[in-house]
Amino acid sequence: MNRFFVKAASAVLTAGVAAVNVLPSSFSASASWAKIGYIGDLNSDSTFTVADLVLLTKYVLGSSGLPESGVYDMNEAYFLIGTRDEIADLGQDDIQSGVKYLQLADIDQDGVIDTFDLTALRRIVVDPDSSKLVYRWYEEEPAQDASDAPIYDLYGSMPSIGEAKLAVFSVEFPDCHFSYKASTDEVEQALFSEADTDSRQYPLESAAAFYERSSKGKLQLSGKAYEYTAQKPLASYEGDVYHIDIIDEVLNALDSQIDFNDFDADKDGMIDSILIIVPDSADDDNWWPTSGGYGGNSRANMHDGLKIGHVIVGNDTIEAKNNYSAFCATYLHEMGHCMGLPDDGLYGGSDFQGMHGSAGFELMDDAAGDFGAASKLMLGWYEPDQISIYDSSKGEQSFTLYNSETDSGNCVIIPRGTLNDKYRSEFFIIEYATLDNNNLRLKDYWWKKTGSGVRVYHVEASQNGNRTYPSWKYASGNDQATNYDKGIRFIRLVNEGDDSTDNLFHEGSVINSSTNGYRWYSTDGSASVDPQTSISVTKGEDNTYIVTVKSN
Repeated sequence: MNRFFVKAASAVLTAGVAAVNVLPSSFSASASWAKIGYIGDLNSDSTFTVADLVLLTKYVLGSSGLPESGVYDMNEAYFLIGTRDEIADLGQDDIQSGVKYLQLADIDQDGVIDTFDLTALRRIVVDPDSSKLVYRWYEEEPAQDASDAPIYDLYGSMPSIGEAKLAVFSVEFPDCHFSYKASTDEVEQALFSEADTDSRQYPLESAAAFYERSSKGKLQLSGKAYEYTAQKPLASYEGDVYHIDIIDEVLNALDSQIDFNDFDADKDGMIDSILIIVPDSADDDNWWPTSGGYGGNSRANMHDGLKIGHVIVGNDTIEAKNNYSAFCATYLHEMGHCMGLPDDGLYGGSDFQGMHGSAGFELMDDAAGDFGAASKLMLGWYEPDQISIYDSSKGEQSFTLYNSETDSGNCVIIPRGTLNDKYRSEFFIIEYATLDNNNLRLKDYWWKKTGSGVRVYHVEASQNGNRTYPSWKYASGNDQATNYDKGIRFIRLVNEGDDSTDNLFHEGSVINSSTNGYRWYSTDGSASVDPQTSISVTKGEDNTYIVTVKSN
């Protein structure tokens, strides 16, 4: 077996010396194991590129050293090394001892870093899935940070795990003012105040409280609000989809008053996110709420040594004192983009929604309700034991689904073949959606069908090949890749309907290739390939559902 689990017994051990290990009492590939790296990822950016080859080549030629971050002292902890499948199948017979240090550059794990490792690394760059993962055993579950989220190394700048900071600017113009001018305290209340289930705005009593519930406590949003009056009339700033002029003016004008390092929570050298709120009377054609990476020269416009990250600009405002639920929902959606999520909705045409019916509510679609299972998966908001992956080799499997709007909410994934380590592949994902907590206000949508039940998404989360701006290959609006949203899309609903349809699944439902949308994509972009599986839905005990998946 080409895998091992290792714990050096003392500092004097060297490679090849046998030793006796005392295993942790709960020895297993469970939540106590935390992934800390990949063999061959020398610069620790979670990818395998020419940059890693250059580092190793220079070392083998003797012209430079290797990053110290790639060395782990085996005296300090238990380490587990293997591919994803190997680690899931680990047993005590796989234990080896006597290695003093683990070095990510020692690709073949023979204790020597040489040209053989260089050859092995070239193979990994061509086939990244062949690299081995490195896990560390923690007696207590380690605190997660931003880099643990699968979405983190994509184009977003706002962390989805740990702390995230938002700099907010309410901007008026000489000829354009707010209908209701909320104070900075009111803006901060709407965005950053603590959870309050008794608030009339609940579950939109604040963006921070909403995110805390949705993320199961993994994301803590905070920030500060400022006011500014632009130097020129409103029309002077229009016609630029990136809003570069107003962004530059606001940040440059207030630069001396603000330490922008306070808005870089993950310390990646970039401001987490910026929100510029303009008056509600500013026209929608130019000022409809949007977000995206800064469109100007980020190197020329740095602040306190930081680049500008994602910026939100919009004319959705607080309507009156303690009346800001719509404001909150809008910018929750836009901050989802700042974290790296694509729109679930569509661009162009008379119908902007990507999903309909009682199963079709999702914050990244119509800014209504909570994030769905696919979004929470990418944002890193599930605990490891809350993600179940169907394995066809094990025959029929049953999984219990818990209420998505609680900390116990979980998901089941049916992958198409091998599931990418960061879920950037094609799969179905299943959850039990309810009208509780962050979805509570969906009950007010009297003109649309709402309800509770099992929801199934079809996801194609492949990444594009752009190393400068890595993003989702099939995001809405990418006309060529998605065939103008008629072909492959990042997300679709299985059992799509219209707004009057109950397209959630309930007791006795069976989902198979005859169910609308339950098919893999073919090479022509149509969803037409039989997944060769079926899903049976039954009601479980204590407000749960059970889904049973089997191969046909």
